[in-house]
Amino acid sequence: MPRHVSIVVFRECDPSIVYGVFDTLWAAGTFLKHANAEPLFTPRIVCVGHGPMELITGVSIVAQDSIDDIEHTDIVFVPNVIVSTAAELHALDRRLIAWIAKMHRNGALVTAACGGSLVLAEAGLLKGGEATTHWSHVPVFRQEFPDVRLHEDRILVQSGEGHSIVCCGGASSWQDLSLLLVARYGGNEEAIRISRLFLYQWHRDGQLPYASMAANVDHGDGAVLKCQAWLAENYARADIVAEAARRSGLPKRTFDRRFKAATGYSPLAYVQALRVEEAKQMLETGTQPVEAVGREVGYEDAASFRRLFRRLAGMAPGDYRKKFRIPKEVAEVVAAAATSSPGKQRPGQGRASHLAAGRTRAGWVLRRE
Repeated sequence: MPRHVSIVVFRECDPSIVYGVFDTLWAAGTFLKHANAEPLFTPRIVCVGHGPMELITGVSIVAQDSIDDIEHTDIVFVPNVIVSTAAELHALDRRLIAWIAKMHRNGALVTAACGGSLVLAEAGLLKGGEATTHWSHVPVFRQEFPDVRLHEDRILVQSGEGHSIVCCGGASSWQDLSLLLVARYGGNEEAIRISRLFLYQWHRDGQLPYASMAANVDHGDGAVLKCQAWLAENYARADIVAEAARRSGLPKRTFDRRFKAATGYSPLAYVQALRVEEAKQMLETGTQPVEAVGREVGYEDAASFRRLFRRLAGMAPGDYRKKFRIPKEVAEVVAAAATSSPGKQRPGQGRASHLAAGRTRAGWVLRRE
């Protein structure tokens, strides 16, 4: 008997995950197999009511079921919700949130992709448990749900009694979660078949390689803000932390305390994160050897740079370059377009554009919640 899967759609959902999950689970067990094959799942799109609903991206979606139609479901799948503040999170439709909690009490496996884990936390399902989410949602998540152990570096996290809750990380990690469901109910062989069919890949490296530092200029500490802007321009200096403290005009211990309170980082950790962000940019767009990249961002010792990069980015610099550098075919198309419009600046040209007025690839100044 196929498992009934309710894909819950809020107005704040983006449609790519909704339809991607639907198609993957619809195909599991049957698509391009023998005529007598049995489906593993019956996916259904569930909204608070019937009829079409316009999502936050402007795309309309038509519910197959209303929450009032369903007293029992085997699996609840909560896609990403596009929220960036606590107020937007709390404004989500409470009827859907209550229904998700009810289905969990009735025995459903509850899963969430990307920002969908915020919905589960808002429903009270993650209290005292563990979760992951898209790296960009981490500040709001930590602020609103301090009792949840958040593993922002991981792609999949199981929680709850009997692992009755499963969260996945950002964006395309819904593929990992879908494959996990296929493997759980259809076996490893079927999960491998589906991954080949849809060209899915497990995100074995976690989320660290994809994460960028969050921008923030709203902490209200003017002395720290001035230092952050100066650090963005001078991150490669050998004596950078001591000089930043001197420029702040504050006693060293006071500077360290205020800097940590404003940014979430110690001054040294902040500089290390800033340097690695700039190294990522150079590895993505340039051809310099890894040792030269390390020297450019302030590390004469290549081994120290490699260790730091691996710790903060989750992989070695060379592997990062292979994973994120634009493919040759795409680069040739971009180069040809640039030649046809020689006066136009192309995205990614020149590191100086990222440092103008203190800007880094992280946005301007960095904050960790």
